Amino acid sequence: MTPTLADSVRLTDDGVLILDRRNFPFSREWVLCRTSSEVVKAIEDMVTQSSGPYFAALYGMVLAAREAAGLRPHAAYAYMEQAGTRLIRARSTNNHLRKAVHAVLSSVSGSGESLVSAAVAGAKACDELYRSRSRTLGTAAAALLPSEGGVLTHCWADLYLVELVDAAQRSGKRLRFFCTETRPYLQGARLTTETLAEMGVDTTLISDGMGAAVLQSGEVDALVTAADRVTMAGHVINKVGTLGLAVAAAAFNVPFYALVQAPDQDARTADDVPLEYRPGEDVLHTLGMRTASDKVRGLYPAFDVTPPRFVTSIVTDRGPFEPHRIAEYYAEGEPNQ
Repeated sequence: MTPTLADSVRLTDDGVLILDRRNFPFSREWVLCRTSSEVVKAIEDMVTQSSGPYFAALYGMVLAAREAAGLRPHAAYAYMEQAGTRLIRARSTNNHLRKAVHAVLSSVSGSGESLVSAAVAGAKACDELYRSRSRTLGTAAAALLPSEGGVLTHCWADLYLVELVDAAQRSGKRLRFFCTETRPYLQGARLTTETLAEMGVDTTLISDGMGAAVLQSGEVDALVTAADRVTMAGHVINKVGTLGLAVAAAAFNVPFYALVQAPDQDARTADDVPLEYRPGEDVLHTLGMRTASDKVRGLYPAFDVTPPRFVTSIVTDRGPFEPHRIAEYYAEGEPNQ
């Protein structure tokens, strides 16, 4: 069975349907975005997370093509460029949105129905390629894990996780997963654990403050996360909290594997990556309920940077690389988008 979150963004005649992850799994509601601007808003408002924004950006560009179809070719392309810029800014730390936008833009020309058809074909081709590369990456990551043991994750759902687990199950590995709850949106509690449970995996939820203790206990054989971006120097940028877990894993000799399809050639170091800050007000609430008094304020850096010395391997669709050797990923040339 394909886990629900692996198919959570769909293109329809009416627009783009996005599964609302803010209330998942307690309710399974779909948000219909009829315009590219509504897709931007959905990404900004965390309707979709993990790899969902990549697919939302792909099909948001199709909506932009529909909106621009009546313009002359030059104006239509300029309109799509502007829509793409807004989509990229909706989640600036993760460069997959930029890749999605540029891939669709590179596939279009002209105007009218030919513009829309080209955008649809480009988006669907990128959709299929992303899934294929995730499958290859998941297989490479599963090969690093023991035949039986514990895996700690942080804020991770969707294709990388699905493909890793699927590859591990095909090879007969029996893995137990420990998942952090991932405040303040509780993506780990609501998304990661549900995905694993749907796949029939032994899953245990822990609070964010328990990670170091679980690593110290000896129950965990590997810390495995996705990465929103990896620099050419081997820095791993991921959901805030990853850094603390990586440091603890290093202290207790537990390997840390970070999964990303490819490092970002435009980011030489972490200084080249914009780190998103979300409203501090979010930290003062959990699932819509205020959990702190009005006498305090919140701070919410959404991502942190794990230096290369705390990363064992960066696992890509071309296999694992030690952080200081990640630039060798491009020895085979540029991959497809």
